[in-house]
Amino acid sequence: MKRTLVAPTRKLAAATLLVAALTGCSTGSTGSSASESEPTATTSADADAFPVTIEHALGETTIESEPTRVVAVGYAEADYPLSLGVVPVGMASADWGDDNDNGMLPWVEEKLEELDAEPPVLFDEAEGFDFEAVADTQPDLILASYSGITQEEYDQLSKIAPVVAYQGVAWGTTYQDMIRVSSKAMGLEAEGEALVADLEGQVNTAFEAQPVLADKNVIFTYIDPADMSQIGFYTTQDTRPSFLHELGMGTPKVVADASADTEEFYQTVSSERADEFDDVDLFVTYGDAEGKLAKSLQADPLIGKIAAVEAGAIATLVDSTPLAAMGNPSPLSIPWGIDDYFGVMADAAEKSSN
Repeated sequence: MKRTLVAPTRKLAAATLLVAALTGCSTGSTGSSASESEPTATTSADADAFPVTIEHALGETTIESEPTRVVAVGYAEADYPLSLGVVPVGMASADWGDDNDNGMLPWVEEKLEELDAEPPVLFDEAEGFDFEAVADTQPDLILASYSGITQEEYDQLSKIAPVVAYQGVAWGTTYQDMIRVSSKAMGLEAEGEALVADLEGQVNTAFEAQPVLADKNVIFTYIDPADMSQIGFYTTQDTRPSFLHELGMGTPKVVADASADTEEFYQTVSSERADEFDDVDLFVTYGDAEGKLAKSLQADPLIGKIAAVEAGAIATLVDSTPLAAMGNPSPLSIPWGIDDYFGVMADAAEKSSN
């Protein structure tokens, strides 16, 4: 399933490739640039780690031997093998947050340069997984742990190579668990644990540098400026708010209640229920660089009555920028901009009336 990061909708992939066609693409030789992509690794896998079986939401996957041609499908999935020194032969093109229209987020570009590696083949996933393009890269492992991959899509990809799907609920796997799963699949489990510890240290240091954020009730929202009759927000199933809650920020009651009986990552409520947001200290939302959305929220006769909105405690992540993309933390985005990310929130939290 496709996930649009700003307007939170999901699209079913429309691909209907035949099994025979996929098998032919994945095992036969082709002259395309995709099949000529050469894998790069700067870390040696533990040969004794294989075979390894990984359990996930759609079943379990056994990887018989060290993978040498890793593919990453889904948003920011490539950050995980790259952070462990493994350059995938193919990855999803970044369709949001890309600052120079080359299909890669800046931290991916920097990591490839650090590894002295050529960019992987980029898959256009605007309408779902490109099964044929994936097969053409001839992978021996497909990582899809940060995704909403369906059973049908999983089964289709599994005909190409072993697939590691998400843990728990769709779009809900933490960056720590994604590192652990990816590193285990690639025979780099010890390196993965070391990376988790390092990143958690960086995150905690950056968060502690902004004491105004401690204990604040935060809501991560998406509000359509053309239709303020609804207040949209991400549930506790989603990595954006769960990342902040893990650090000690509070969950407003409206979010906790909406999250209790769903596995969905996003919910909406009518703006007529604005009084239910009175325990919110900080709104985090996607918006424009000029602050027009924030002003519109404050001017709205319903939303504008929310104490935090009225006070201007609105942290705006400018649409389709790398900083906005940091809302979904990854092992490459955290070192790249976690200080700035928390800084934007802290500036807004200073205005909180609570």
